[in-house]
Amino acid sequence: IGANAFAKCTKLKQASINSKVLTSIGKNAFNGDKKLAKVIIKSKKLKKVGKKAFYRKGGKKLTFKVPKAKKAKYVGYLKKAKTNKYVVK
Repeated sequence: IGANAFAKCTKLKQASINSKVLTSIGKNAFNGDKKLAKVIIKSKKLKKVGKKAFYRKGGKKLTFKVPKAKKAKYVGYLKKAKTNKYVVK
């Protein structure tokens, strides 16, 4: 997913990231999406989450659903990317 791909989308509520496509999420990809509440990451190949990819001011707490085998690694990627107000399931 490229940098600034879905930045400041006002109507985006949920994002599902396919398992066959993803290796990285670019910086500011979902930055400022206040209504975004749930992100489902099906990929087990994720290697990088860009800075502030899921950062936002205001809005609900963001819920990430990730593969169980990769949960610890993905939590590390989200912290490094300065993601705020989130929970990983």
